[in-house]
Amino acid sequence: MSKTIPTRPGISNITPYVAGESKLGGKTQVIKLSSNEGAFGPSPKALEALAAAAKDVNLYPDAGSNALRAAIGEHFGLDPDRIVCGAGSDEIISLLCFAYAGPGDEVLYSEHGFLMYPISAHAAGATPVKAPESNLTTDVDAVLSCVTDNTRIVFIANPNNPTGTYLSAKEMKRLRDGLPQNVLLVIDAAYAEFVDQDDYNAGMDLVDAGQNTVMTRTFSKLFALGGLRVGWGYCPTEIADTLNRVRGPFNVSSAGQTAAIASLADQEFQDMSRQHTQDWRTKTEVALQALGLKTTNSVANFVLVEFKDAATAEGCDAYLRENGILVRRMNGYGLPSCLRISIGTGEQMETCLATIRLFLEDTL
Repeated sequence: MSKTIPTRPGISNITPYVAGESKLGGKTQVIKLSSNEGAFGPSPKALEALAAAAKDVNLYPDAGSNALRAAIGEHFGLDPDRIVCGAGSDEIISLLCFAYAGPGDEVLYSEHGFLMYPISAHAAGATPVKAPESNLTTDVDAVLSCVTDNTRIVFIANPNNPTGTYLSAKEMKRLRDGLPQNVLLVIDAAYAEFVDQDDYNAGMDLVDAGQNTVMTRTFSKLFALGGLRVGWGYCPTEIADTLNRVRGPFNVSSAGQTAAIASLADQEFQDMSRQHTQDWRTKTEVALQALGLKTTNSVANFVLVEFKDAATAEGCDAYLRENGILVRRMNGYGLPSCLRISIGTGEQMETCLATIRLFLEDTL
């Protein structure tokens, strides 16, 4: 009789990540506002470069993503040697946990932070720990109070997904200054391109200030390359060296590298997409608030809307689905009375808002 092969500690504690839905049974036309994807798809320049690169898919990609790292460095004013590319920023997050945390260690994150933090911690055999938030915003004092001798990594999404809230550069520095020097601070800035507040910084300055901070970024949001899985981290030299030792040698596809480089070069498309997102983010929150609903004043490419209770949120989600609109339920994040709505095209947003209005009218 065969025996079950044991897994690493923590694996059985993982609740698998559930991605935003893309299809609805019986619906041929679906408005997908469930995954915070780019409203307009990739840059035309990225699509053109991708088509031209198709003939070389028989070849392995550049193992070091050298041209991509150079392009990222030039675009953001960073040292390419301290950039590590991955299959989405998710991979960088997982590699950091694998490299710096394990059994007996703790990985700290905010109460409603990105679900990949506890998943990656468990996969590494570490213990994930939640720090309470204040008004759906990371609370620096609460995070610091949760640090123990076993804390190895602190993940802070800034802006945060799914709340859309952020910490100022001053607060992030206060957090870094309050952490022990042997604790790694990881700033997940996946939505940094959408922030228009003057007191915000994506985290590059904190990475440059010491040896214990990493910033992660993605090409899945503003650059709309989610399907190609391209992300990156900006690290101190020693951490970059460590990540390059543990990552796979061909972890970013040639298609992903090519499209990402072309996307960085299309500033006009970036500006258009950013402005559209910021405009419709404001319009959407104003419209939802006018309906008597609460929002968080999001600075990302989505809006978090709170209903009076979980039953109403579930009912609205069901009503939207009946009308071919997919948004994201927030039960998995401990926010059962909330829905997260990605910013789509203007037409999509108008349809979504009109449908929510009809639902609320029907429930009165």
